[in-house]
Parts: sequence; C-alpha cells; structure tokens
Amino acid sequence: QVQLVESGGGLVQAGGSLRLSCAASGRTFSSHGVGWFRQAPGKEREFVATINWIGGSINYADSVKGRFAISRDNAKNMVYLQMNSLKPEDTAVYYCAATRFTGFALRSHEYDYWGQGTQVTVSS
Repeated sequence: QVQLVESGGGLVQAGGSLRLSCAASGRTFSSHGVGWFRQAPGKEREFVATINWIGGSINYADSVKGRFAISRDNAKNMVYLQMNSLKPEDTAVYYCAATRFTGFALRSHEYDYWGQGTQVTVSS
C-alpha cells in the first residue's frame, strides 16, 4: 500500500516557476513508477509526466516538454515536479500517482494510488 501527499501548489504569475512535491509512505515506494496528472475545471484529468522506479526512464506530455521536469529521491520517498515558464493554461489541480509496477505509465487507469491533489493557479 502506498499513500501520497502533494504539496507546493499556489498562485504564480505567467512565466514563473513552482516546484511540486509528492511525499510517499510505504516500504515499497521505490519499486513503483510514479506520474503527475492534472485536471482543470470542466476538463478531464490529463497526463503530465511520469518516471520509472529508478528514475532512468521519463516521459512528458507534449504541452509541458522543455518546461517541466520530474525527478525522484527514493531515499526520501519523494517525487518532484519542477515547473518553469508557467502559462495560464497550466492552471489545474495537480495529482501525484503511483503504479503497481516498476515502469512508467501514460494512462490514468494504470495507476492504483493517488494523492489528494494540490492547486496550481497561473495568472496572466
């Protein structure tokens, strides 16, 4: 069982940066792939970034490539999402999620554990 808690969201102006953190509990966290998803009001949840269990494989949504960076520190049971050059369209609730396997995953149904989300608001 893995429990996830996100933090680091807030209000930022366009062009600014935020770093989201995801704190995980559970002895096996280092064996799980992890992803970040987001959901804007009135829209479906969408994939943002994912990383495999050791951090050697990473994938990003096209909309955030070159601006966002996902990383993890298994010794601390933490996953991060560094978000730079933020745009108003990045405004959403951001969720951290973990799979049951070691690889990364692009689709939400492949994730079994979810955090409660953290709000990111980018003003123009």
